Amino acid sequence: MALPKISPYPMPGETDLPKNKVAWTADPNRAVLLIHDMQQYFIDAFTPDQSPVVELIAHIQKLRSCCAELGIPVIYSAQPGGQAPEQRGLLQDFWGSGINDGPYQKKFVDAVAPSERDMLLTKWRYSAFQKTNLHEIMRELGRDQLMICGIYAHIGCLLTAGEAFMKDIQPFFIADALADFSLEKHRLALVYAAERCAVTLTTERLIDSLTQARHPVPGRSEAPCGEGRPGDAAEEPSPLTLQTLRENVAELLQERPSSIGEDDHLIEYWGLDSIRIMSLAERFRREGLDISFVELAEQPTLAGWWGLLSDKQNVRVSPPNYDYYTV
Repeated sequence: MALPKISPYPMPGETDLPKNKVAWTADPNRAVLLIHDMQQYFIDAFTPDQSPVVELIAHIQKLRSCCAELGIPVIYSAQPGGQAPEQRGLLQDFWGSGINDGPYQKKFVDAVAPSERDMLLTKWRYSAFQKTNLHEIMRELGRDQLMICGIYAHIGCLLTAGEAFMKDIQPFFIADALADFSLEKHRLALVYAAERCAVTLTTERLIDSLTQARHPVPGRSEAPCGEGRPGDAAEEPSPLTLQTLRENVAELLQERPSSIGEDDHLIEYWGLDSIRIMSLAERFRREGLDISFVELAEQPTLAGWWGLLSDKQNVRVSPPNYDYYTV
């Protein structure tokens, strides 16, 4: 019941893609990147330094870089190690006990490991939506597109795409940033996705689409991710004030701003949960304030947050990726 040893096979390219049934376009303001199960346990089934692993890792690196530049949230799914049979459920019958409880098998591949600003989703079944709050996270972030890469294409990646479709989330199946048991299984996943639930495309085509969607200037092409245009300057955001901070928090809580005291504990007293704090941190980072979920969670009062944010007002940065957060 262990994973099969996977022989090298050529990574599918543009000319190998099936015809898509729909013509959705990825939008950096609507999309989330899911990096699916890039753990040593799964990657060790492949032959190192051979296709498709070489292309898989290189293309995921490009996608991560593009998402960081465009402010697109990145979520990593990962299966926990040392699961009891009752936690594994029917997976036990098909695959045995899975990842052991040691540190090696469950860790992410170093070349594409998450940063402290990425989100981590603990995953229990094939689909990343099952027994997780991935759907709730996407709703809180106002996102309805899911770009899927990782392993294995015809198992967890494909079923995640199918479930996203059934939740009215547009999946983008990144053909050359996926890997599988064989070229046959890889192609099977691409064909099913293209014909039934997703847009199937290459890393290069997806990055081009995301780049063109970011506020295009008439008569001038956008530079690809990582290649800024000379002379371009971001619009300076309005300064944050204590009152606008209070209004932002009140909006999340659906309360009147005047009812929230500066020293009220926003988690214990007002019930502000982690997902809403994460969405607030994302809003601040879009405005160039380098604040993390952890910083906000450690000082959950208006006074504490204003102290942190006012110190960062004069040190605005380009919007990075999102918080590392276990959900």
